[in-house]
Amino acid sequence: MKSHAKAVVIGGGVVGCSVLYHLAKAGWADIMLIERSELTSGSSWHAAGGFHTLNGDPNVAKLQAYTVRLYKEIEEISGQSCSLHLTGGVMMADTPERMDFLRLAHAKGRYLGMDTELITPSEAKAMFPLMDETNFVGAMWDPVEGHLDPSGTTHAYAKAARKLGAEIVLRNRVVELTQEVDGTWNVVTEQGTVKAEHVVNCGGLWAREIGRMVGVELPVLAMEHMYLLTEPMPEVEEFNKSTGREMIGVLDFKGEIYTRQERNGILLGTYEKACKPWSPVNTPWDFGHELLQPDIDRIAPSLEIGFKHFPGIEKAGIKQIINGPFTFALDGNPLVGPVQGLTNFWCACAVMAGFSQGGGVGLALSNWMVHGDPGFDVWGMDVARFGEWATLRYTNAKVRENYSRRFSIRFPNEELPAARPAQTTPLYDTMLANNAVLGDSWGLETPLWFAPRGSEPKDVVSFHRSNDFRPIGEEVRATRERVGVTEIANFAKYEVSGPGAEDFLNRLMTNRMPKTGRIVLTPMLNEFGRLIGDFTIAKAGPRGGEDRFMIWGSSAAQKYHMRWFEKHLPKDGSIRIHRFDQMLVGLSIAGPKSRDLLQKLVDVDISTKAFRFMDFREMAVGGAPCMVNRITYTGDLGYEIWMAPAYQRLVYKAIKEAGEEFGLVDFGMRALLSMRLEKNFPTWFRELRPIYGPFEGSMDRFIKLEKNDFIGREAAAKEQAEGPKLRRVSFIVDAADADVMGDEPIWAKVGGKDYGTVEKPHGYGAPRFDAGGKEVRGSNAAEGASAVRGIVDGDCRVVGWVTSGGYAHYVEKSMAQGYVPAALAENESAGLFEIEILGHRRPARINVEPPFDPSGEKMRT
Repeated sequence: MKSHAKAVVIGGGVVGCSVLYHLAKAGWADIMLIERSELTSGSSWHAAGGFHTLNGDPNVAKLQAYTVRLYKEIEEISGQSCSLHLTGGVMMADTPERMDFLRLAHAKGRYLGMDTELITPSEAKAMFPLMDETNFVGAMWDPVEGHLDPSGTTHAYAKAARKLGAEIVLRNRVVELTQEVDGTWNVVTEQGTVKAEHVVNCGGLWAREIGRMVGVELPVLAMEHMYLLTEPMPEVEEFNKSTGREMIGVLDFKGEIYTRQERNGILLGTYEKACKPWSPVNTPWDFGHELLQPDIDRIAPSLEIGFKHFPGIEKAGIKQIINGPFTFALDGNPLVGPVQGLTNFWCACAVMAGFSQGGGVGLALSNWMVHGDPGFDVWGMDVARFGEWATLRYTNAKVRENYSRRFSIRFPNEELPAARPAQTTPLYDTMLANNAVLGDSWGLETPLWFAPRGSEPKDVVSFHRSNDFRPIGEEVRATRERVGVTEIANFAKYEVSGPGAEDFLNRLMTNRMPKTGRIVLTPMLNEFGRLIGDFTIAKAGPRGGEDRFMIWGSSAAQKYHMRWFEKHLPKDGSIRIHRFDQMLVGLSIAGPKSRDLLQKLVDVDISTKAFRFMDFREMAVGGAPCMVNRITYTGDLGYEIWMAPAYQRLVYKAIKEAGEEFGLVDFGMRALLSMRLEKNFPTWFRELRPIYGPFEGSMDRFIKLEKNDFIGREAAAKEQAEGPKLRRVSFIVDAADADVMGDEPIWAKVGGKDYGTVEKPHGYGAPRFDAGGKEVRGSNAAEGASAVRGIVDGDCRVVGWVTSGGYAHYVEKSMAQGYVPAALAENESAGLFEIEILGHRRPARINVEPPFDPSGEKMRT
């Protein structure tokens, strides 16, 4: 074993071998993988080996599609077969609600270039005759599904990496990780120490333990997972013989099971409600090629439904039950990327769907390490998406919940209860007493809406407008016409100070920094000119003669942004960044009476001239020391009031008492988001993401190319000079009883003109056959397709996608934001656009000017 390496990958499962292969492919030759036992010794060897491209996050789905396409490449390079079986598969819906879910998934697939198709239960039965189709109302066919040999695939990655110059060291456990002052890592193993520039945690079942070596508690937990293999079945053999095809894979939401052909029998697995964690505190280092004791009683409820839905399987004998541990993060997605607070320590773990996602994870992480950017929008997998509140016990509760809901529908207005409340503000009990329906905002309990007195404060979950619709409308109208108050503790809050604070922020941000007592709004770009942040920045009065800036941003991005800030801090310690988290909380008042209300609570003049729009001031509010911004996300006259938690109850009580004469109402986060739609305001991680440039995001007025050489300036200048290819736009939608939720396709009647925004599919696909072996439609199989079935319909084609939306209650319009080709972005013609909602294409029209207060007069009054 060599003593030095540019990068050391810890863990020899499918993910570790994929990372090693992709780093080698990217040109890093001095790299090695260290495995405590043999390759695949953790979870990879006993995996069911299924793969698919569908995912609730379209950006993760893209990486899954890449993973499937990659298998042919690594087979050719390595000479090792992956035993790829591209059968295609169906998702079965047994209720109208689950059919709506499939319609949403099918619609997302349109702009991703996926060739899914909504089919009848009878059509599904023709491909999997073991089912009783009368239990279902519909299905969705996905040609890019199948299964492979987990061990063979992992070794294919490893052999391909070795051929490209990588080293693999087996039977050598990593026992310690330390870092030198110069940033070099000491990877201490049983066979000696390797000095490395980068360390990658691909530890799988032991990822948590490897994280602890560097002081990080990763939110990952292993769960026992069972599947069974049947004895050979005559029905399977007869189907194979008569059609010349394998049976397809089937996912049954009701039964919480998945099934596919395995040799001459059937493999059936389940994500049971009565789930069980494995080694919830510490993973034993001596666990290896072992299985856990089966517990068929635990999965019996799922099997009972499965045998009813698939009676052909019930008659089969069970050959073997596999029970093995797999690791999960809180939301079921991987943990990928650099760990905030550490240098050159990377994660690629909690990849429970390793044979669907392992290739994409390896590609994204290698891009990140080699080029400084993953090359994709990987927020759904970023290790920075969880905060310190994701403790061991919190993780245990949330992973259990996620596992038990693996095949459950997540409705857009559904808040999941496990591990809550984790974080609360001083107003938590007050908000409950006010009949608030609370949601989880980055681990913090946040009021979403207020139920009428006498009614239960609870969401009726639905894809359609629900029981919150009318109360939210009342909150919006009362705020727009009088005044409302809402809690805004779920913002990110930072203080940047030091003698060079202004220069530091000017280097990071696209807008000029404000003068003392003023506020600016500014995006932040990466080196490639892509949007990685959107902030409100105020220049506070100096402290100790040093500049001091207050910054507000997206709560969910706190660790993501701290990672970026720390990366660019000067080495001399002259700049200090303090993240407040919940040590600074806030309230916002908005509406035409908000100034009159605030004036009763302060002892200074806050008239229009004395306290202008975009002013910042430190003042006492209701007797409590506060910071006040004259700005709100409602787009109306209003104020953000920030205080230490010890003062929040005092300030809220003062606002409520002073507001009685003005008809003050409480409003929640959903009303706030409704009001931002009326102003065409974007949101971070929906409209503004690292896949968009600032001019694509319509952030033009905040990009000051002439101010200085800020990060991403050259790329932004090029985008402006060449013109953005896409543009963020706002739509008014002729919706029925359901509004957009995000990720819906945008259609346009553009004849045969192709604006080039929809990705064409490539790689693997599979034709669909009936029970007699006859192809139901044209094959999209072996080498990929050049045309996209389902995204062109007559003179209509999919030209873009929705990022977010909902109902704008004050203007009484259903609204959406999204991206379309720049050539169409200012076309307000009626009849040009349609947005697909739950399988129905609804007329939509671009509105360039916001429907509420287009001149911005109200917020400046």
